[in-house]
Amino acid sequence: MNIPFVDLKIQYQHIKLEIDNAIQSVIEETAFIGGKYPKKFEQEFANFLGANHFISCANGTDSLEILLQAMEIGEGDEVIVPAFSWISTAEAVSNVGAKPVFVDIENDFYCINPTLIEQKITSKTKAIIPVHFYGQPANMPTIIKIAKKYNLKVLEDCAQAHGATIENKMIGTWGDAASFSFYPGKNLGAYGDAGGMATNDINIAEKAKRIANHGQLSKHDHLIEGRNSRLDSIQASILSTKLPYLFDWTTKRIQNAKLYNELLNDIVVTPKIRENSKHVFHLYVIRTKNRDKLQQELLQNGIQTAIHYPTALPFLPCYANYNFSEKDFPISFQFQKEILSLPMYPELSEKQITYIANKIIKK
Repeated sequence: MNIPFVDLKIQYQHIKLEIDNAIQSVIEETAFIGGKYPKKFEQEFANFLGANHFISCANGTDSLEILLQAMEIGEGDEVIVPAFSWISTAEAVSNVGAKPVFVDIENDFYCINPTLIEQKITSKTKAIIPVHFYGQPANMPTIIKIAKKYNLKVLEDCAQAHGATIENKMIGTWGDAASFSFYPGKNLGAYGDAGGMATNDINIAEKAKRIANHGQLSKHDHLIEGRNSRLDSIQASILSTKLPYLFDWTTKRIQNAKLYNELLNDIVVTPKIRENSKHVFHLYVIRTKNRDKLQQELLQNGIQTAIHYPTALPFLPCYANYNFSEKDFPISFQFQKEILSLPMYPELSEKQITYIANKIIKK
């Protein structure tokens, strides 16, 4: 049996006619940039979140940078980020001229550890970027309390957690603003790069919209300098077509994770779910001391896996100037050597999951 880490082709085959028609409509209308298709998706995703404003952009990294700019965070400022994430979270902070300040993650949930945040706050701290990691919501109630205490902005990184909730409240609606990625492999993915920004703050929304479109809200209305970060119409139309399926796809991911947990619970460290939360399992990540050997053995049995991520942010070469050691971020340092992402997508069958689990058990 050959099992890919993610199978985007099978998803396309299930909704092929709808996707093909969505793309064809854009081509026939030659409505490639701007216009009704991005606007339609923006309204639909705002409704999905329950947010007042949703602004589309070119990709998830841009969405982080643009929102930081819209919050007027830049040179001389500090922004608290988790030590374990994809580089975009920290990279965006550096790219607006601010300094990323790393905080270690929770032992059970892989998200930023709120109990360690306050000791990293200084007079230069302006914001916190909690990442809802692997589909697990960060501890937003506690993070929001800390932010209010120190008058800090909260920018949620929701790239891996479309539709996740905590206390029945959608992630992306807790903070001052939220960043989304619609990279093809995400729970809601385009067929190329795509991103977006959610907020209930009209001032942040208008600034973000200007920055993403050359500083203009309407043609030639350049009040500021911005950038070219627009969601093209083909991607918007694809996302609009996929969005109605997201709830069912998420349900299937959760069911797949439950089966994995039942089969693997006593064999490896399986994912835990935060109380009063909905984990949407963008990734299904286990931990084991013999990770590299297991990964090779699974590959030999036709099972593709991945590592998200092999190096925690503070230990990447681009942050070597900070001279961090494993003692600074012990959980992140340990986990980077143990984590392994197993195949996870809605179309994954019970037979495939059982096959994967049996190969792990036999190791």
